[in-house]
Amino acid sequence: MVHSGLLKEVFSVDYFLSVRGRQGDGYSNRMGGAKYLAVPETAGTYSKSHEIRATQWVRDVQAAAGATAQEKGHIVVFVHGFNTDQWDMLERHRKIRKGLESQGFKGVVISYDWPSDGSVLGYTSDRRDARRSADLLFSNGITRLSKLQTADCDYNIHVLAHSMGAYLVREAFDYADDEHVTAQKSWTVSQVALVAADTSSKSMKAGNSKTSSLLRHSTRVTNYYSPFDEVLSVSEVKRIGVSRRLGRVGMPQDRAEKAVNLYCGRFFNDNRAGFGDGTAITHSWYFDAPRFYEDLFHTVMGKLDREVIPTRGRTDQGNLALV
Repeated sequence: MVHSGLLKEVFSVDYFLSVRGRQGDGYSNRMGGAKYLAVPETAGTYSKSHEIRATQWVRDVQAAAGATAQEKGHIVVFVHGFNTDQWDMLERHRKIRKGLESQGFKGVVISYDWPSDGSVLGYTSDRRDARRSADLLFSNGITRLSKLQTADCDYNIHVLAHSMGAYLVREAFDYADDEHVTAQKSWTVSQVALVAADTSSKSMKAGNSKTSSLLRHSTRVTNYYSPFDEVLSVSEVKRIGVSRRLGRVGMPQDRAEKAVNLYCGRFFNDNRAGFGDGTAITHSWYFDAPRFYEDLFHTVMGKLDREVIPTRGRTDQGNLALV
């Protein structure tokens, strides 16, 4: 019999790798050094008091990956997009973690938090910060994780990138191939999921040098896209319409075999009343859709072929689609 006085309530911990600069006990929208945080689920924001040593953070993340004698553990690295302040980041991180857990995910979600202005007007400065943040993701994230991978590695690493975060991830993989030590080491991530990606569609053409590193160091790249994404239409205007966005029009036909194009436009349009109003919803609705997490769960686990994941069907043009 367990005495009630001995019971302890157990809370989840949210893990972050942040490159925001400090501002008092909190953080700013300026660049800073890499900080490793373990934030209790009960905390409404994160602060300096949640920082821990990098070595301890890595050990804790590995332990939370859920590896067993029968099955590998899983680490999902989430990279947010532009116009995301740190409070929105924490909320989205928890939505993703809980959304995957609701589908039976027993691994761990960690988030890479880079400076973002938290304002639509900050698009250009966020793009510059994304370039600098890609270098820090490489040097403090990819490099560190690649050193841990061995022949008997008992966990898989996955990447989930939203909006401009897809651009940041693409650049980080490219930096990794340019850096001699990492380039010489055999490393890979399992699944890469790009959601409403703010990168050019043509960059995913087979053989394109901009995405060759991303494709070379991943098992599969899945692109979730919707032609109703109004935020990415703003991005196109800022680029004078010369570069159609991956998260709005999808990948080109001549893409690499490991690249999966998943049309989400019909699903969004049929269910948009449940997501709320506003331009931003057309870009971020995925994180409020249980069906998305069901599809993402199967994608991350990698046990089913892309063609037989139960959340997918075919459009009248034969394209793979979220249904």
